[in-house]
Amino acid sequence: MDIDTLLSYEWSMMAPEFTILLVATALSLIDLFASKNVDRKHFGWFGIGGIAVALIFLISQIGHEPAMILANTYRLDAFSLSFKILLLLGSLLVLLMGVSFEAKGELTYRGEFYYLLLTALLGAMMMASSADLITLFVGLELLTISSYILAGTRKKSKYSNEAAMKYVINGGISTAFTLFGMSYIYGLTGSTNLADISREISNITPANGQVLLSIAFILTFVGLAFKISSVPFQMWAPDVYQGAPTPVTAFLSVVSKTAGFIIIIRVLISIFPFTQGFEENTSLLHSLMIFLSILAGITMIVGNTIALKQRNIKRLFAYSSIAHAGYLLVPFVAFSELMFESMWFYLVAYLLMNIGAFAIIQVMTEHNDSEDVSIFAGLYYRRPWVAIMMTVFLLSLAGIPGTAGFIGKLNIFIGALFSDPSRYILAAVMIGTTVISYFYYFGIMAQMFMRPAGSATQVRLPIGVTITMVFCAVGTITLGLFPGVILEFFQTQFNFAEMFY
Repeated sequence: MDIDTLLSYEWSMMAPEFTILLVATALSLIDLFASKNVDRKHFGWFGIGGIAVALIFLISQIGHEPAMILANTYRLDAFSLSFKILLLLGSLLVLLMGVSFEAKGELTYRGEFYYLLLTALLGAMMMASSADLITLFVGLELLTISSYILAGTRKKSKYSNEAAMKYVINGGISTAFTLFGMSYIYGLTGSTNLADISREISNITPANGQVLLSIAFILTFVGLAFKISSVPFQMWAPDVYQGAPTPVTAFLSVVSKTAGFIIIIRVLISIFPFTQGFEENTSLLHSLMIFLSILAGITMIVGNTIALKQRNIKRLFAYSSIAHAGYLLVPFVAFSELMFESMWFYLVAYLLMNIGAFAIIQVMTEHNDSEDVSIFAGLYYRRPWVAIMMTVFLLSLAGIPGTAGFIGKLNIFIGALFSDPSRYILAAVMIGTTVISYFYYFGIMAQMFMRPAGSATQVRLPIGVTITMVFCAVGTITLGLFPGVILEFFQTQFNFAEMFY
C-alpha cells in the first residue's frame, strides 16, 4: 500500500479510535517515565477527558452516509455508531468509579489500570466497525488480553489471581472455538471480508456446504457465548467478578458483554440470514434457531436460580449478569423487526442500572471491608439517598414499571411474542425467570430498609462514584418514564439496514 493510497483515506471517520489510542499511549509513556511519587489517579481524569473528546467526534459523525476504508475492512455505519456510543459511555462511567477506588490492605491502582482499560475499549470499538474477520479478531484479542490483565490487577489477592488464571484458560479455549469457526467460513468462501462472504455464502446450496456452514455457525457462536457469559460457558464469570476490582467487574459486566453482542450481531447477522437452510424458503439462521432458543432459556433459568443462593454481592451480580445475557439472546432468537431496537435499548438500560449498582457496591464493600450482602443492612438510615438510588437500580434490574429495565424487557417480550408462535415458550420462560429474580433483588432492598445498621459511621462518597450514581439513577428513571425520547432518536438517526451491505 503506497503513501498516496494511505493519504486518500478519509481518516476522520476513525477520529474516536485515534483519540483513545493517543491517550492510552501517552498515559503508558508518562507512567513509564514519571516519578513513583506522582499520583496515578490523575491518569483516570486524563482518560475521562479522552473518552469525552472521542464521544464528541463520534456524535458529530451521526447522520453521515456509511463509509469504508482500509481496503473495506473498517466500516462506519449506523450499527457501529450506535454501539460505540454505549462502549464509550460505559467506559467513561467505569473510569469515574476507578478514580474513586480505594483498595484496603494493598497498594491502590498503578497507572496501568487506566491505559489497559482504554486499550480494551479500543479493541471493542474496533469490533464495532470491523467489516473483516481478521480485523474483528484483532479487536477481540485486544479487548480480551487487556481484560485478562485487568482481572488480575489485585496482585496480592488470591481471589484476583485465581480469577485471572481461570479467565485466561477459559478465554483461550473460547478464542480457539471462535477462530476454528471463522476458518470454516473462510474455507467455504475464500474471503475474510464480510461483504464478500455474504455474497459467496448465499450461493452455497444444501448439497455442497450446509453441514459445514452449520458447524461454522455453532463453533463461532460457542466461542462468542463465552464473551457474553451464556450458559454453559459462564463458569468463569462468578469467580472473575468476585476476584477482580469492582471497577473492572463493572467493565466486564457491561462493556465487555456489549462487545460480545456486537461481534455476534456483526458476524452472524451479516452472514447466515442470507444462506439457504435445510428446508426450502428458510435461512440457515432460522434453521439453527432451536439451538439458540434452548441456550437462551437455560441461561435465564440458571442465572436467576443460582443467584438465589449467593451471599457474596459480586457473585450475586455475576449470576444476574448471566441471566441478562439470556434476556438479550431472546430478540436475537425472535429475529423480529424490533430486534436491533430492543437489543440496543436494553443494553442502554443495562449499562445505566448495572454500572450504577456497581458504583454503590464499590462504596459499600470499601466501607465495610466485606462483600457479604449484609453490608447493605440499615443503609437507608445512614445514607438514605444512596439507598434510594440503589433501590432504583434494583427495581430496574428486576423489570418493575417506571424504570428503564421494564421498558427494555417489555420491548424484548413484545418482539418475541409477535415474531413466531414457537417463541411463546421463550417469552414464558422470560416472565418466569424475571419473577424469580425479584427474590434476590428484593432481598437486598430488605437489608437496606428493614434491617438495623451494623455500623453508625457514615459511608464516604467520593466525587467520581457520586457522579456515576446520580447520572445512572437519573438516566434509569428518565428512560423508564420517557422511553419515546431515546427510541425516537434511535429510529431517526440509525438505519440498521445499512449493515447488510
